[in-house]
Amino acid sequence: MGIFSSIGIAATGMSAQRLRSDVIADNMANASTTRTAEGGPFRRSRVIMRPRVESPYWRSPFLPDTLDNGAGKGVRVAEVQKDYATENRLVYDPTHPDAIRTGPRQGYVEMPNVDIVTEMTDMISASRAYEANASIIEGSKAMFQRALEIGGR
Repeated sequence: MGIFSSIGIAATGMSAQRLRSDVIADNMANASTTRTAEGGPFRRSRVIMRPRVESPYWRSPFLPDTLDNGAGKGVRVAEVQKDYATENRLVYDPTHPDAIRTGPRQGYVEMPNVDIVTEMTDMISASRAYEANASIIEGSKAMFQRALEIGGR
């Protein structure tokens, strides 16, 4: 493994968690949006992450050429996906401009499928993961600095 591999791997995690935080912030900002360009209320988005290399890999401690094969080095964002599986909430508000005008759900407004508590929990998780990756980078820098000090003696 190269000297900067740990920093590169942690950087991919930081980048993915930053995007995840941005998507969560967008969800929270649109928690009350009842009308979108696509029609209907806002739909919650989710970030889908995958390893940078999909195929599983195996490293042999006896074969030096496999030590830095580039496989599995970090994470990538595969896609940002809309959540159509979760139902939208119905709130009774017949004075709302987007209230349903006819039928059995008359007077109800279809609200986004965004749950603020879930979003806050996800935001804390993304923040902690970002901090963990930042700690890895700081630890790697300290280790490299110490190695330089040892080598300079």
